Order: sequence, then C-alpha cells, then structure tokens
Amino acid sequence: MQQVSDYERELMKMIWGNGGTARYAEIAEALSAKGMNWTKNTIITLLARLVDKGYLKTSKIGRRNQYTALVSEGEYRITQTEQFVNKIYEGDVKGLVSALIRTDHLTEEDYEELKAFWEKAGEPNE
Repeated sequence: MQQVSDYERELMKMIWGNGGTARYAEIAEALSAKGMNWTKNTIITLLARLVDKGYLKTSKIGRRNQYTALVSEGEYRITQTEQFVNKIYEGDVKGLVSALIRTDHLTEEDYEELKAFWEKAGEPNE
C-alpha cells in the first residue's frame, strides 16, 4: 500500500466517514465545514492521486464522479501501523509498547484492557 500525504488522508477520512463513497460536492462541503477551503483543482488532483494509488475508484453518476474507497479505514490503519513499527522499531512491537508505557501514553487501564484482549485471543474458539 502506497503512502498518502496528509491532505490525501484527509480526503480519505471524509470518504470513510461518508460510508465509503462520496461525490465531489459532498467532499467540498465536508472540507468547508472543517474550515478547510481548498480549491476545486486541489481536491480533484488529490482525488486523482488516490485513484492512481489504488485507494479509490470512480464511477459516473450522471455527469458526476462518485468516489468509492477500495481500502477500508481499518485496513489502512493496520498497514500504516505495520509500516511504522517496521520503519521506526525495526519490527519490534515490544519496543513500541515500551515507548508508549514510558511516555505515559499507555495507562494502567489501557494495559489491563490489552491484557484481557491478549488472554481472550489465546483462548481456543468455542
């Protein structure tokens, strides 16, 4: 999965938040609501890049394009997390978790929830 820019990711978040599909007008409206008044050319260029990278596909609805996400937000997060761990921690997930604990980003409550998750994940399926 290719990397996306912050601006491209912003468009993807809007499409994911719209149920995985959106037309230009819906995207422009959502951007405007967030105080992000991008030009039409900027939006269209970024959408075309996302199509080229395989994140979106287009289909015609009358004379307008509808953009549909080909990658779910969950898939995107998993891939980006894996790439981050490999790049920054050389695949050492324990190093990431250790850093989160040392910097107080992972609370005791978070730790207990993760521990319960790991214990449940290790149980045989019924």
